[in-house]
Amino acid sequence: MDAAAPHRLRVSTRKRLGRFEHRCEIDLPLAGLTALFGASGAGKSTLVHLVAGLLRPDSGRIDVGGEVFFDSARGIDLPVHRRALGVVFQDARLFPHLSVEGNLRYGLRRAGARAQPARVPADAVVELLGLGALLQRAPHTLSGGERQRVAIGRALLAQPRLLLMDEPLAALDAPRKAEVLPYVERLRDEFDLPVLYVSHAVDEVLRLASALVLFDAGVAVAAGPLTEVLEHPCAAPLRGGADAGALVRARVASHDPDDGLSTLACEGFALRVPLLELPVGAPVRLRIPAREVALALSRPDDLSITNRIEGTVERVLQRADVIGTGRPAPHVEVQVRVGPGTVLAAAVTRESAHRLALAPGLRCWCLVKSVALHADALLLARGRAAQPG
Repeated sequence: MDAAAPHRLRVSTRKRLGRFEHRCEIDLPLAGLTALFGASGAGKSTLVHLVAGLLRPDSGRIDVGGEVFFDSARGIDLPVHRRALGVVFQDARLFPHLSVEGNLRYGLRRAGARAQPARVPADAVVELLGLGALLQRAPHTLSGGERQRVAIGRALLAQPRLLLMDEPLAALDAPRKAEVLPYVERLRDEFDLPVLYVSHAVDEVLRLASALVLFDAGVAVAAGPLTEVLEHPCAAPLRGGADAGALVRARVASHDPDDGLSTLACEGFALRVPLLELPVGAPVRLRIPAREVALALSRPDDLSITNRIEGTVERVLQRADVIGTGRPAPHVEVQVRVGPGTVLAAAVTRESAHRLALAPGLRCWCLVKSVALHADALLLARGRAAQPG
């Protein structure tokens, strides 16, 4: 075991798949929930399969917590069963001839010696995932959301050193997805178990992740703390133009019931948002869409917009035409640093960008309507997920 990397995930691999070459160079803490994010076919699931041993790299090295899973130079390639990983796929893949309890016990049997003492106790898993009333049920009698909860439980009871979740909610409809997401949050917060989580859904990534690996055309183009990677220029095509947004970490500072507003303390500034049913001091994640941010070159006073945040332009990202007509998009994305760890995005027409001479280093004010920061933009961040990076 590599004593220098007991809490790191280090992957340096290449894999040719037809005309597609997957390339990954990452070195991340083996902690919290790390999202693998990108468009469909960008290479997210390929990384999961490489780490799990379901695909063999053409070259490179995979080191999980100081144990080398694969090293082409040294001829190391651990078989799947020796990697001690838990995997949850889009489809639950439960054993149809076993009850829910039988499926969970299968996970315990897979753990073998790792179950003594159990890192993840069976009763804690049943309680966490709300499986108590389902134990005697057959898989075919369960809803899609219930089946995924059982699949997660089975993977947890195998006592994995790392949990791999490959688009676990992609096959669920909106109600079932909303049912399962809180359980994934609890898993993230209550078990000291690192998770690699594949998704191309922005809402899942912003709600769950503490770190992010961004894939584009088979290449891991950025990896690190969530807020930092979301600022990466290569994230712009995946964030969806005017639907781009900034992720802000904050805490509830106060409530003003008479005005129907709450105040959030952010890093270096405050935000007024519609009244929240959260206690003072509660951590939140707030997504501020770029389309809801306007820019001004001087502080406007006679204005109905309450949130006026001073900052400095860091980047002006020119948008390509996603339809392929060859014409430039009518807007640019302006990234404005408003605090030591916070960059807001503003979708601005190209005409306005030229008229205001927007360029890196320019001081400006970001204007954000309080009514734009409705409940759908606020994501409660508990425990470790609320910590920076």
